[in-house]
Amino acid sequence: MKTWDVIVAGGGVIGLSLAIELRKRGARVLIVERGAPGREASHAAGGMLVDSPAETAPALQPLAAASAHLYPEFVHELEVESGLHADLRDFGAIAFPASGDAHRWESRHSPLSTKQLADLEPALAHRDSLAFYLQERSVDPRGITAAALQTARRRGVDISSGDAVIAVNLSDGQVSGVTTVKTFFPAEKVVNCAGAWSGQIAPYAFPTRPVKGQMLCLASPTRNLLRHVIRAPEAYLIPRSDGRILVGSTAEEAGFDKRTDVATIQRLHRAAIALVPELRNAKILEDWAGLRPGTPDALPILGPTATPGYYVATGHFRDGILLAPVTAAVMADVIMGAKPAYDLTPFSPARF
Repeated sequence: MKTWDVIVAGGGVIGLSLAIELRKRGARVLIVERGAPGREASHAAGGMLVDSPAETAPALQPLAAASAHLYPEFVHELEVESGLHADLRDFGAIAFPASGDAHRWESRHSPLSTKQLADLEPALAHRDSLAFYLQERSVDPRGITAAALQTARRRGVDISSGDAVIAVNLSDGQVSGVTTVKTFFPAEKVVNCAGAWSGQIAPYAFPTRPVKGQMLCLASPTRNLLRHVIRAPEAYLIPRSDGRILVGSTAEEAGFDKRTDVATIQRLHRAAIALVPELRNAKILEDWAGLRPGTPDALPILGPTATPGYYVATGHFRDGILLAPVTAAVMADVIMGAKPAYDLTPFSPARF
C-alpha cells in the first residue's frame, strides 16, 4: 500500500498552498478533498487582500501583514509553474467605513477630499461619508486556486477528490492515517484544512461553523469603469481585469445551505448601482454563495493538536485567500519540526 508523509484534509487554497510548501521541503503529500479541489469557500471568495489595522484583529495583524507582503512572489511562482493567470491587482482600495467606525479609521488613515475621491474613481456616486484610500491588492480566488491546484499536481502532490476525511486514525496514541468515506490512507502526519467542515473530523470537534456569504458578478458596461476595490457598509465592489465586477457580500448563519436568495441578490445589485450608477447598465453574469469557516473568536485555528502527528489549519473566515502564503509557511515549519517565524499561540487549538 502506498504511504505518505503528510495527509492534508481539505483542498481549498489553504490546503493546496500548504501541500505545495510541504512538497518543496521533500514531503510526500496526499490531499483528500470532499468535493473538487478549490471549489468550496476559496472558489466563492471575493479576493480582497485586506491587511489594514483598521479592519484586522490585533492578534491577526502580524500574520496578515506578512502574508500581504508575500503575495506578489506567491502569485508569481504559481503563475510560472501552472501557466495560469491569477489576476493580482495592485490599484488599492477605497473604503467608506460605517459611521460608528470613522474615528478608528481617522486615527490610522487620512480621509480623501471630495476632489481626490473624484479623481481616483470618477464613476462613484457622490457620498457625504468619509472615504479612505488603502494601498492593498486583490486577486481572483478562482484563478489562484486553479493555479495552486495545477502547481500541486505538477509538483507530485497526490489528490483524492470526491472523498471526505471522517476520522484521523491513531495507533498507540500516534497518528497512523485517515479514514475517509471511501477508504483508509496511511500517514504519520495529518493536517486538518477542511474549512467549515473541520469540526466533523474525529477525534476533535473543532468549533468551526459555516458562515454563508452571497455574491453577484456583473459585466462592466465600459472598460475600466472601476480601478479600485470599493468597500462600503452596504456592499463591496471588486473589479477584475477582464471587466467583471464582483458585488458582495453577506454574512449569514445558515448552516451548510449554499443556496442564494433572490431578495439578497437584488439588494446587492441595488447597492452596487447606488455606489456606481453606471452599473445599472451592467449585465448580471452569475450569483453564488460560499461557506466561510468561522470560529467563536473570529481567529483561525493553527498549530499542533494534543495528538502527536495531528495538526490543524482552519477557521480563516474572510481571510483564507489573504492568509494562504503565510499559513503555508508557518504550518510547514510546525509540521516539519522547525520553529515558525510567528507566534501561533493566539491561534492554538488548545484555546478551545
